Amino acid sequence: MNFADLGLSPDLLKAVSDAGYTEPTPIQAQAIPPVLMMKDIIGIAQTGTGKTASFVLPMIDVMASGRRRALMPRSLILAPTRELAAQVAENFEKYGKNHDLKLALLIGGVQMGDQVKALNEGVDVLIATPGRLMDLFERGKILLNGCELLVIDEADRMLDMGFIPDIEFICDKLPESRQTMLFSATMPPPIEKLAKKFLKNPKRIEVSRAATTNKDITAFKIPVQQRQKRETLRWLLRHDQVETAIIFANRKTTVRELNKSLQSHGFASGEIHGDMDQSSRIKELDRFKSGDINILVASDVAARGLDIKGVSHVFNFDTPWHPDDYVHRIGRTGRAGAKGRAFTFVAGDDAEAIANVEKLTKSEIPVFGKKDVRVELVEPAAKPEAKSKRDDSGDKPEPKKRAEKPKAKSDKQDKKADRSEKPAKSKAPKAKPETAAEDAGDWNGPVPGFLDVSTS
Repeated sequence: MNFADLGLSPDLLKAVSDAGYTEPTPIQAQAIPPVLMMKDIIGIAQTGTGKTASFVLPMIDVMASGRRRALMPRSLILAPTRELAAQVAENFEKYGKNHDLKLALLIGGVQMGDQVKALNEGVDVLIATPGRLMDLFERGKILLNGCELLVIDEADRMLDMGFIPDIEFICDKLPESRQTMLFSATMPPPIEKLAKKFLKNPKRIEVSRAATTNKDITAFKIPVQQRQKRETLRWLLRHDQVETAIIFANRKTTVRELNKSLQSHGFASGEIHGDMDQSSRIKELDRFKSGDINILVASDVAARGLDIKGVSHVFNFDTPWHPDDYVHRIGRTGRAGAKGRAFTFVAGDDAEAIANVEKLTKSEIPVFGKKDVRVELVEPAAKPEAKSKRDDSGDKPEPKKRAEKPKAKSDKQDKKADRSEKPAKSKAPKAKPETAAEDAGDWNGPVPGFLDVSTS
């Protein structure tokens, strides 16, 4: 099957061909015809399978005829995050280049002036996050009674993260005769039941078992103490042939602290989280996509919808609180047929969270062991002396006890000696960032401590 078999217009087929696509993905092949027939849709497919194009392409043809009116968008697409909304807009611009369609992007973190101006001129497609849409609606800057088509992208997230009141309010303002579509990677039964009340006789399209992970992703879990997470992460970044990596943490504060820690150890890393304004987030993403940095530390704001090619690794620095987030996080690697590796750090308090993940995916995540290491490990001949203990941050060794210093020195001399030692300790890792290419196959040190507990 090719795109020409789906009933798309010649102008749209030309844009698809120019973008380099010839065959539709399963979700596209099954969703596009009923969307063109104006049917309500529930589409379920794992992340990275082309859900966005499955509604963008037919919407372009559906919206090709009709007249724009000021303040009254003809169609509405709701997305949970700014990044996902921007990606949907990029798809419309790419595939709709041969059509006279106007779109507006309503997202937080940017000034309203240009957004209001676009609405005043009339738009065919409005792509919005719920917060900014509600804000403009309450200000009387937008009317929804002319909207013929509604898409809720990443529906499980939209309905499961506090957006239910906003969704209900928005649906009440839309015409009852509208066409409604929900697309998502996961659709738990309680969320599906809630979603169905927004649709009329929906056609359910499911191209893969809900909550399955990509077959091209090799996933591991690593039992590790909380205070050893950073040291373990650095070892893997240096010795698992990492090209580009996204590291997920549950808290925004952890994202900031972890990024600073990685930079202090010589890694080219950046960060993205919900406290950053939109321009800063776009800048960091552009740096990651261009290769200026090869490690991105992120909160779950980046887990959904981002399509970044060539991500070789995903690290769950924290086991996700919500099991659905695990599927979306690791789905940032192993895209478009490429292979990827995903590591989840499991501390003592994460036992229930990782159990919920395995229950959702209906598969046990294997423990990372010595057989899975990509470099040669050398067992030490004798048990080495205990290393200096690390504090909770995992970055600074504890200061030596006074008993180890010559008694003849005064306290003042001791402090001076400490100051002279610190630069020598911090300069070593900063001298030259270590890369996977430099380390792969050259490791001849002792077996890392986390492998002792994870070998099965």
